[in-house]
Amino acid sequence: MPTTSENRAYACEVGTRLRTIRTQQGRSLQQVETLSRGRWKVAAVGSYERGDRMISVENLAALAAFYGVPVADLLPGGRPDPLPARTARVVLNLPALAHAPAEDAGPLRRWVAEIQRERGDYAGRVLSIRHGDLRTLATLYDRTPDQLIDLLRQWKALDPTSDIENLPDAA
Repeated sequence: MPTTSENRAYACEVGTRLRTIRTQQGRSLQQVETLSRGRWKVAAVGSYERGDRMISVENLAALAAFYGVPVADLLPGGRPDPLPARTARVVLNLPALAHAPAEDAGPLRRWVAEIQRERGDYAGRVLSIRHGDLRTLATLYDRTPDQLIDLLRQWKALDPTSDIENLPDAA
């Protein structure tokens, strides 16, 4: 039988994975409760995410189904660190990107589709990209990172959750 500290560590890791998936999907705890029609209460999901409360296998499977992810991705040992913390973020609004002019946005759309497959990203509405990715994409578009951000703004494909003021210099 695992010790209490092992149970707590396990609950915390599951909770971290739950929070990661929820934030990847751009949802607040309140939105989860609303979208689930009250099935998933703010207090319960918050407790699971903090590791204060152990989630049952049945509830974990149901919450994974609600988020649209495999249960294995929520378990320790499933997929390591799906979304590391960053201070600066560029977040693409995928529905807006889908409406950008195809002749201009085609390469970016193909790149996004591949990144989603590689990351096992279940959000569908937003995609966080790394600063290095931004530099690479800017090169592809023969622009500076700042110019690419301006282009994303023109397309309305830069999600408001982006924190571009904290991006490192593009040098």
